[in-house]
Amino acid sequence: MRVRDLSARAVRACVLLSLFVSSSAAAAQQPADHSQHVHPAPQAAGSPSAVPAQRQGSGTSWLPDDTPMYAVHGDYEGWELMAHGSVFLQFLKDGGERGSDQFGSVNWMMGMAQRPLGTGRLGLRAMLSLEPWTIGGCGYPDLLASGEICEGHPIVDRQHPHDLFMELGATYDRPLTSTLGLQLYGSVAGEPALGPVAFPHRISAISNPLAPLSHHWLDATHIAFGVFTGGVYSKRWKVEGSIFNGREPDEERHDFDFGALDSFSGRVWFLPTSRVALQVSAGHLAEAEADDEGGPRVDVDRITASATYHQPFREGESIWASTAGFGRNTEEGESTSFFLAETNVTFDEQDTYFGRLELGHKSAHDLDVHDSEEVFTVAKLQAGYVRYLEAWNGLKPGVGATLSMSLTPTALEAVYGRRATFGFGVFLTLRPAAMSMDAGAHAGHAMP
Repeated sequence: MRVRDLSARAVRACVLLSLFVSSSAAAAQQPADHSQHVHPAPQAAGSPSAVPAQRQGSGTSWLPDDTPMYAVHGDYEGWELMAHGSVFLQFLKDGGERGSDQFGSVNWMMGMAQRPLGTGRLGLRAMLSLEPWTIGGCGYPDLLASGEICEGHPIVDRQHPHDLFMELGATYDRPLTSTLGLQLYGSVAGEPALGPVAFPHRISAISNPLAPLSHHWLDATHIAFGVFTGGVYSKRWKVEGSIFNGREPDEERHDFDFGALDSFSGRVWFLPTSRVALQVSAGHLAEAEADDEGGPRVDVDRITASATYHQPFREGESIWASTAGFGRNTEEGESTSFFLAETNVTFDEQDTYFGRLELGHKSAHDLDVHDSEEVFTVAKLQAGYVRYLEAWNGLKPGVGATLSMSLTPTALEAVYGRRATFGFGVFLTLRPAAMSMDAGAHAGHAMP
């Protein structure tokens, strides 16, 4: 039996398991297990399972309960409002034969609004990026990065810009029992239940201007044009499944790339403590990748697993956030994998040190290496520092720098000029300051 067939069966099994567990949990209506530790963090009002508001990540994903909320909060005529975002103004340069440099801006802005509706809670979201205009060419320099097509060719050694519309969607949460909640999520642009929290929203990556090399093995579906997700959750777990349009966006970044909802995924979350979030997921992405030679689009089967750990210290004014993830893609019978480990330590919301290690496989096609069908093992190390200044009108400016080292095998030395290639970047950044715990108590992201 081919690897692709096995992967497709694994994906379907994961989705069926998700739906089975969801229906079984809803039917069982077991009483709460009061022996579980419940972290005394802000909670969304009326939640049947006392889910902290700051747990909500991108799409319907979860972060640990011990998560700072970088946002501006307010109220208007019964609506609870919140604004998130991150802006970098950066200069990046990579060395070697394939290196390049660029001034640009990586950025995203997100607005959220929610209010009670019936026995539940309605949430609305809009997330936009100006990268179609602030990132030139086919993307910013990021040696060994790959994914999507620009001007008829694969994007290689650059990270493509985000689309203008990163998310336009709605959530609805309501209690099923005193311990179970139901969550529904629909979006014209949004994120299905596949992979960890997307990298722009991970605390372990929030101060890093570069996307991970593993993006297309873990969380590249965070912008999908057409998503519907249903899930059942309690204090410590959530089971969810999605149908969605799994086709990668095209290079026209300011429009909507709608397609059939013929992809599917399933994901299981488990939070054993307030500091740890674990997930496993699998999905089948129909016609996900365009063929640069004009052939039919390629299906991708994806399996991911991740663990995120948050450790507040200094009375909650400082945070150590780390994420480890593994992703495996199977397309046209060929499987490639990537491992990610990233960390971010912030002292007193002032000094931030971040780092990332990635190791994985890139095919000759991924790296635009002609006359070869090899799969190469590559790696990248990155480290950086940000000095955040005093908050200004609820916003936190900062200045930072990053260094990277890209590692390639001997077989690619002629292509990249050397086995170890260095890069650097300097940047200004702006994001909201951390919300106070009192404000967070009134600002559930998407929970009932």
